[in-house]
Parts: sequence; structure tokens; C-alpha cells
Amino acid sequence: MDIRQLAAFVAVFEERNITAAAQRLFVSQPTLSVTIRQLEEALGTELFLRQARGVEVSEAARALYPRARALLAEADGLRNMFRQASAHQPLHLGVEGDVSAEQVERFVGLAQQAVPNLLLHLEEGCVGDARLAVEEFCCEDELFVPVWEDPYVLALPPGVEDAQSSGWITCPTHPSHQRLMTAYGGAPVVAQASTLNLALRLVSAGVGAAILPASLLSGAPAVRSGSLNLPLPIRRIGLCHSAQALEHPAVRGLYDFLRTA
Repeated sequence: MDIRQLAAFVAVFEERNITAAAQRLFVSQPTLSVTIRQLEEALGTELFLRQARGVEVSEAARALYPRARALLAEADGLRNMFRQASAHQPLHLGVEGDVSAEQVERFVGLAQQAVPNLLLHLEEGCVGDARLAVEEFCCEDELFVPVWEDPYVLALPPGVEDAQSSGWITCPTHPSHQRLMTAYGGAPVVAQASTLNLALRLVSAGVGAAILPASLLSGAPAVRSGSLNLPLPIRRIGLCHSAQALEHPAVRGLYDFLRTA
């Protein structure tokens, strides 16, 4: 007994006619008759009583019908599950460069709009088919599609009015450090961090002030932004990828969406 035989049985049971059931299943009448006979032999019982006009169902057929329908529904569910899985468009996306949690969430929303049936894998670092990154974290041979501009601001710890009275927290190994050195003035350096997010944690703890992207401050409610009497740089955040990555369907879909959005 197999699914094909059960489908044939259900069609004959519902149509009460071999010819109509054969047309429904797009098979010949002799083929359907053989299939029903094989099922009857497998079950050891007669399912249909042949009449001059159609067939009559036996008690065994009445007992089998709901079970057969349930088995067919379960088989359809399995097929649909794997069809849907195969239709997913996978995208392995790296996240790096001190991108804020809010921006990660907003970018995921954009990716879902851009790529139908997206199967997204997020991972921190320089990994994946493409990356959500600050432009300065892109390699020389990579392409960059900007999404947001993120200005740097003065980040002050609780109860502090200016950086002169608290001292600076700097990130000497971060790519932004050289761009910010002229803003530090004569105030002392009181702490250092390897990332902007870690510098934000030091500001929030009251250690000192820092110059940080405005988007990061939403992750530290106690930190407030202040002003300096000089212009501060702006960083760009967007999609970073190699040229070859555009051959990946999901990357191409996201790239095209961002370019036209």
C-alpha cells in the first residue's frame, strides 16, 4: 500500500465512478482499476462493489476513507514543508564596526523587504556573503552601498558638563582615532578602549567623556550628548561586499533594493 493507491481510493470513493475518478487523477480507467485492485489485495478486503452506473462503497471503504484522507493530508504537509524550505533564499550577513543594535534591527527589516522568503544568518565580524559595516571597515577591493550617515557627538557621563572636567576616553587602535585627535584638545586621557561600544560603557560608568557616533548613545540612557566648538566627522554605515558576492541571489536582491531605495 502506498500514497498513490490511497489517492486513487479517495478519488473513487468521492466520485463513486471509476471513469470520473480517472479523469480527476489524469490516468486511464484501466490503470486506476488495477491500482484499486492492488490496494484491495494489500488490505485483504473488497472496497468497491462495481455497478452498471458507477460503484458502491463497502463498509471497509467507509472505515478506510477518513484514515486515507488523513494520511494524504500528512503527506501533502511534508511535501509543502520541504518545498518551502527549498524556496528560502539564504543570506549569511556579518555585522561589524560598532554598529548600533537599532541599526542592526532596521537593516534586518530592509533585508526582509528586499529578499522574499529570506533565510538570514547573522554573525558578528568580518564574515558572511556580505556585511553590515561602517565604510572604513571595508577592504580596498570591496564595494560599499551607504544606507545611513551617523554623526559623531560628544558623549558625556552622568553629571558632567564638559570633557575638560572629566578627561577623555579614546580608542587609539580604532580607525576613527586619527580623525578625532584634533577634537581632544588639552584635556587628559583617563581611559582607553579597543572599540567604540566599549568606550561607551566607560562613559556610562562615569570614567570620562568620549567622541562617539550618535547612534550608539541610544544603548546607554545615562549618557547624554554635548557640543564642541568645532566640526565633528560623520561616518557612513551600509552594505559592504565583494564584487563576486553579487552573483549570490540574496546579495544581489539586497544590493538592488538599497541602490534604489
